[in-house]
Amino acid sequence: MVYNAIIDKISNLIRGLIIVIIGFLLWSHEVNAATVTTTFNVTATVVATCTVSATNMAFGNYQFTASSDATSTINVNCTPTTQYKVGLSSGANSANVTARLMSAGGSNTLAYFLYRDNGRTQNWGNTPGTDTVDQTGTGAAQNITVYGRINSGAISVPGNYSDTVTVTVTF
Repeated sequence: MVYNAIIDKISNLIRGLIIVIIGFLLWSHEVNAATVTTTFNVTATVVATCTVSATNMAFGNYQFTASSDATSTINVNCTPTTQYKVGLSSGANSANVTARLMSAGGSNTLAYFLYRDNGRTQNWGNTPGTDTVDQTGTGAAQNITVYGRINSGAISVPGNYSDTVTVTVTF
C-alpha cells in the first residue's frame, strides 16, 4: 500500500509538472506571438443618371372660337446634385419648336404651342440654356408641367388630330 501511495504522489507530481509545462508553453507562445497588418482601399464611383417619363396631353374638343389649354406632366428622376435640362422636340409634324402642328392625316393640321410657364408666355423648345427647363436632381422624382395651348381662331377641318413630342433630358 505504501508503494501505491508513492506511485500516486509521483503520478500527481508528473501531472502537475505536465500542466505547468503546457501552461508555460501556451503563455510563452502568446508572449512571443507576432502580428502583421495591411490595408486595402474601398472605392466607388457614383454615376450621374436620370430617368424620364411623361403623361399625355389631351386638349379634348376644340372649338375655333376659344383658346383651348391642356397640360402634361414630365417626371424626371436624377442622381442628387445632377444638373439637367429638359427639352421638347418640334413633334412629328412640325419644322420647329415655335410652330408645332398636330395632324389628322394628309395635309390637315392644327397648330398648337407648348410653354414652360403657366402664363403660357415662355416657349418650350430643345436648345439647352435657351428654351429648356433647367433643374437639379434630388434623387427623388421631380414633376415638371408642360403647358399647352391651341389659340382661338385656329381653323382646321373636323377630325382627330395628334402629334408625338419627344422629351430629352440632357445631364
